[in-house]
Amino acid sequence: MKLNYRQTILVGFAFLSICSFWQMYDNLVPLILKNNFGIGDTLSGFIMALDNILAVFLLPLFGALSDKVNTKLGRRTPFILVGTVLAVIFMLLIPYAANAQLLWLFFITLGMTLFSMGIYRSPAVALMPDVTPAALRSKGNAVINLMGALGGIYTLVVTKLLIQGSGVQDYTPVFFAVAVLMLLSVALLILTIRENKLRISDIKPELETKTETEPKEKKKAEKLPPEVMRSLIFILLSVFLWFMGYNAVTTAFTKYAEASWSMNVGAASTCLLVATGGAIISYIPVGFVSSKIGRKKVILAGVLVLALCFGSGFFFTEFSPALYLIFALIGIAWASINVNSYPMVVEMGNAEDMGKYTGYYYTFSMLAQIITPIVSGALLEFVGYWTLFPYAALMVAGAFVTMYMVKHGDNRPDLPSDKLELLGAED
Repeated sequence: MKLNYRQTILVGFAFLSICSFWQMYDNLVPLILKNNFGIGDTLSGFIMALDNILAVFLLPLFGALSDKVNTKLGRRTPFILVGTVLAVIFMLLIPYAANAQLLWLFFITLGMTLFSMGIYRSPAVALMPDVTPAALRSKGNAVINLMGALGGIYTLVVTKLLIQGSGVQDYTPVFFAVAVLMLLSVALLILTIRENKLRISDIKPELETKTETEPKEKKKAEKLPPEVMRSLIFILLSVFLWFMGYNAVTTAFTKYAEASWSMNVGAASTCLLVATGGAIISYIPVGFVSSKIGRKKVILAGVLVLALCFGSGFFFTEFSPALYLIFALIGIAWASINVNSYPMVVEMGNAEDMGKYTGYYYTFSMLAQIITPIVSGALLEFVGYWTLFPYAALMVAGAFVTMYMVKHGDNRPDLPSDKLELLGAED
């Protein structure tokens, strides 16, 4: 069984557009709040968390809704199309409101943009497992993550090319460039992917009803067996814990590096860039290895490496080139976790529930990203900056324990009947 890379790449354009937008949002909106409207850091931080707060409610909602629709375009594509078009319309008003210093218009357009992005994030992610056989979803998710990384790189490049200087800026060219990419991406998806024809039905044996003649509606309503439910709870707890640790470091690292290692922002950002590079070059190899030895083993290895890397950060009292190696390992470990965790979650449902289970995954990851900046920030402010890496290592170590308890959702690839197929076989 081989992954259709062309098809997966085309499906990945939806996620590419999403990541391109969020890279722009994280880079430019804080600058607009500070420079154009003079909003302080505390209020700005709360505003920047609104997307995660909205996501906790919107992603499960629209993920589940996309499970229930049935149109000529499919289940996910209508949400991707409508969400993208609405997001583009509203996001192009954001720089206009900023340039005109119309705070009320800025907040309305920002809120509508975030709502529009929430419409199609879960359906866009759920489209990959919809059209990919279960045994190949780790490889498929590796390609999707790589496409997302390319979307983020696009935004970074156009920002560097189109924006010069500091202070109050007109960010319209960057918003326009990202909007064009988003529209082209969804157009390419709609023109090339026939969702209804490609959708795979892979009802899990443990979710089947006892008789083959039972109506499909009853199968869909079947509750998860207790042992599968336990695995689902444990993996969602794992998602929550490793995001608690990882995002604590990524959100506070530049401040930590400046205060503890006397590094400037540029040098500190280089460490994060090394981690991103490590993840990018690892996505495809991790997907391949996972298909051979199983998702759970790769995740546990990634969690262990991530915890050890965070723990080692505590022992550095000043900058050392060895940090680049540690951050490269952090990127590889994070790729090992991300490539496999989402496929394991959706694997516990069936082909009719991909959107709902995608929503579950994002609910727990977003909750962590709301909570951890507050908790880790309080530790930094009231206990000391030395707490950052031990806190992150402790959270990730907890994820190792909960992940070890997961007994379902792993892939079990069958060996080819003809052993010659093992030679030179491409996946």
